[in-house]
Amino acid sequence: MSLSPLFRPLRAGSLELEHRIVMAPLTRMRASQPGNIPTEANAEYYRQRATNGGLIITEATQVIRSGQGYPATPGIHNSEQIDGWRKVTAAVHAEGGKIVLQLWHVGRISHSSFQPGRAPPVGPSAVPAPALAFTANWERVPYETPRALDLQEIAQIVGSYANGARNAIEAGFDGVHGANGYLIEQFLQSRSNRRSDLYGGSIENRTRFLLEVAAAVSDAVGPDRVGVRLSPFGVANGMDENEPQPLYQYAIQELAKLGLAYLHLIEPRASGTGSADVSYGEALSASRLFRPFWSGVLIAAGGYSRTDAESAIATGHADAIAFGRSFISNPDLVERLRKGAALHPWNRETFYGGGSAGYTDYPFLSHIDPQIDHRT
Repeated sequence: MSLSPLFRPLRAGSLELEHRIVMAPLTRMRASQPGNIPTEANAEYYRQRATNGGLIITEATQVIRSGQGYPATPGIHNSEQIDGWRKVTAAVHAEGGKIVLQLWHVGRISHSSFQPGRAPPVGPSAVPAPALAFTANWERVPYETPRALDLQEIAQIVGSYANGARNAIEAGFDGVHGANGYLIEQFLQSRSNRRSDLYGGSIENRTRFLLEVAAAVSDAVGPDRVGVRLSPFGVANGMDENEPQPLYQYAIQELAKLGLAYLHLIEPRASGTGSADVSYGEALSASRLFRPFWSGVLIAAGGYSRTDAESAIATGHADAIAFGRSFISNPDLVERLRKGAALHPWNRETFYGGGSAGYTDYPFLSHIDPQIDHRT
């Protein structure tokens, strides 16, 4: 029997991977309070999902205090948080895994309860997001109208991304990764960016913030340790670009000049799956559409089965596949896919916040059959 494409080695920048199954970034809201500090429980959660030579992308992690928009999400902007993340990276590395940190600024998706002095959240423009925000006390309230960032503040936030990347390497991470759907994509998309200066209007201007962040982070830790995640057809958090193809084609072509470790694209069918189990059927494939403009390593994510994943890699539409919800409920997902074993269902009610339930208590194959070793 020939080796599945999922289990062929892959080099992504400085990352030497033994297989092509990636754990997608998953917000879980379980950092220690006060301080948004990773804990031993967080380390155990990631350790359980680590495999020899496999890649984990962490939950989104704010690069600055004012970049927070959800309760109990971890940070990477002070020494206590760096020390907390060291427990996580050490646990993953002890299992032979690789781990990169997803850098985060939520922009307009924040709430004044997270902001110093209860100031309004910030964004590219004074355009509020639809739907409901989280407050620092876990309440759900309408999003507030953000304050538009000035040019000096934009430069400072770019610097915060670079500083967060340096802190991540200090904490033992193998690399860093930029988050989609938040401040970076708020600058990209015309629905949330109404600026008339050098950061707004044209595609080139709306892409400027993304490219400045990517360049600054690359300068800080090396481009071979940096990945970028984009959602060209995403609708989460009020995102929805009228003409996504020319915008994201330009952005991807410009990112390709930086020599990054990988590009991570979310398929349209996955949009909204963080809040509900939805299916968009045979929607357009982002990985197929944008593959011609990216010659480096491409990670695709969004509703992939094992068969779909193998096909995407075999045809060259992607080089690796990231799995999200199935990794939550199957800590040994890699081994289950290797053996063709059944997957355990997830419990959406335990996705965000709480304790060990729905976090570190999902069963391993080895718990069901002691003759099966869940590690690879």
